[in-house]
Amino acid sequence: GGIGLDTSKELLKRDLKNLVILDRIKNPAAIAELKALNPKVCVTFYPYDVTVPIAETTKLLKTIFAELKTIDVLINGAGILDDHQIERTIAVNYTGLVNTTTAIMEFWDKRKCGPGGIICNIGSVTGFNAIYQVPVYSGTKAAVVNFTSSLAKLAPITGVTAYTVNPGITRTTLVQKFNSWLDVEPQVAKKLLAHPTQPPLACAENFVKAIELNQNGALWKLDLGTLEAIKWCKHWDSGI
Repeated sequence: GGIGLDTSKELLKRDLKNLVILDRIKNPAAIAELKALNPKVCVTFYPYDVTVPIAETTKLLKTIFAELKTIDVLINGAGILDDHQIERTIAVNYTGLVNTTTAIMEFWDKRKCGPGGIICNIGSVTGFNAIYQVPVYSGTKAAVVNFTSSLAKLAPITGVTAYTVNPGITRTTLVQKFNSWLDVEPQVAKKLLAHPTQPPLACAENFVKAIELNQNGALWKLDLGTLEAIKWCKHWDSGI
């Protein structure tokens, strides 16, 4: 649903061979809609919960790779916004993303004679500057930005490139009503939505533009119907 569904629709306007959707909840109507949009593309669905152990993810990926032989792009897009659910927010938004990425390296890493690949991680503008009333959610998105930037710098070693797309506030069910950390602001959703937002379709269109641009290490901001490359300021360098 939301950004994920609209982005899938935009992708199907392109010359794809396969679109594989991994989700915890099966939505037959949505899958049927996607298949009808472009019958030339093979759209398949596999049930998947990003919070499972890496071994389970690897097992599922083996099944998918056996069927398709090659996968070019992995989009990590699972996310929740509820700072009452601290452990689950971290598990879905960050740990699951890291684990799914780690699992696919078994098939892509050039050190294992893999072909390489492309990781597209969905972050958030809160990864740049937090919505301070939801510090857990914002913290996971900052972690996604940092993790992905590291992946990009590791590309010469692994053969796997990476970038983030970071949507601004988008009118999806995710932001209609959500809990702040320790209830510091019970009206956080209402106050947030009082400011300008963007519809999911506008976000999806720029999302696919970012995929087509395919810039390793890019930090894309998708806000208010625009696509902008963010330049990250370096305040410290490990020097190694």
